[in-house]
Amino acid sequence: MTILKVSPDNLATARFAVSPMVETVSALIMLSGLKRPAWLAGWIDEHQSKVSKLRAADPLVDALVTLLTTTGWLPDFFTRPPSGGMRTTFADELAAVRTVGPEEARSDLTTAAGGRLPRALDHPDLAERVADVLEEVWTSVLAPDWPRRRAVLERDIVQRAGLLAAYGWSRALDGLGPSVRWLGRGQLEVNRHDYPTRVLADAQLLLVPCTLDSGWLCIDPPRAYAVVYPARGTAQAQESAVPGGIDRLIGGNRAAVLRALESPASTSQLVAVLGLGLGTVGDHLAVLRDAGAVGRTRTGRSVLYHRTELGDLLARTAVPGQLDPKKSASP
Repeated sequence: MTILKVSPDNLATARFAVSPMVETVSALIMLSGLKRPAWLAGWIDEHQSKVSKLRAADPLVDALVTLLTTTGWLPDFFTRPPSGGMRTTFADELAAVRTVGPEEARSDLTTAAGGRLPRALDHPDLAERVADVLEEVWTSVLAPDWPRRRAVLERDIVQRAGLLAAYGWSRALDGLGPSVRWLGRGQLEVNRHDYPTRVLADAQLLLVPCTLDSGWLCIDPPRAYAVVYPARGTAQAQESAVPGGIDRLIGGNRAAVLRALESPASTSQLVAVLGLGLGTVGDHLAVLRDAGAVGRTRTGRSVLYHRTELGDLLARTAVPGQLDPKKSASP
C-alpha cells in the first residue's frame, strides 16, 4: 500500500481543488474501453469513437492510451497537483504540460511503462504531442459539459467540507475511495500499490474530486501532493421503476430535481446540473419542501437542499431521463 505521512500542519493547510486535467486524463482512460461502469455506458457510447479515431490515426496516441490503461503509476508531468485551487483552469494546466522538457517527459513515461519507453512515444517533442492529445480530448469531450461537471464537483466538496467541520479530518478523509483509508497517527493510505511511504513535510495536501469514477495520487514534491477521488453524486441509482408512475404524479422535471438531490446541493448547482432555469428549479424545490420531500440547511453562505426520508422513497420510483426543458415551467 502507499501511505502519505501527514502532520497537523499539513492538515491545517489542506485544501480541496478542482482539476480539468484530472477529468481529461480520466476521460482518456475511461474511453479506451478498459472499464465500462453501467452508469457511464451512455456517455461512453457517445464519445468512445472520438478516442478510437485518434488512436487509429496516430500511433503515438495509441501507445499513450495503452500505457495509461496498463500502468500502475501515471506519468507525473501531466498529472501534477493543480496549482489554482478551486479556480484551476484547463488552459493553465495545459500550459504547464507544454513547458516540460523532453528528457523529463521521456523519464516519466519510461517509468510508467515499467522501464522501457514504447517506440511510438520516442518523440523529440513528446510533451508537446501529449499536450495536443489532451487538448483534443478536453475540447471535443469535456469542455461542452464542464459547467455541469464542475457543479457536481462543487457539491461533493461542499458536502465533505461539512463533514470536516462537524467531525474533523479523519471523517472527511476516510471513504474518499475504495483504496483510501485514514489509518490514524498521521497516516493516510491512498492506494493498494506497494510504493514507499511518502512524508509530506512542508508540501500542501490537496483533495481533488473526479466525476469519472477515478482515483490516483498526484505528486509534485516539495510543492504539493493531491489525492484524486471519485466524487459523490455522479452515479444516479439504477433502480427499476414503473414507467410514468411518480413522473405522472409530480411531473418529469420535478422528479428530475428530486433525483438530482442524491447528495445535498444548492439551487445554482441544480440549475447547472439539470439545465433548467433558476426560477423553475426554485419553484420545484418550494413545492417539494411543502410536501415534506425536501429539506434545507445553511452551510456558510450556501443553502443546501437534501431529500427527506419521503423524498428518498419517491426518488427510488422516479424514472430517469424524463427531464423536458421545453416544459420546464410545468409541475
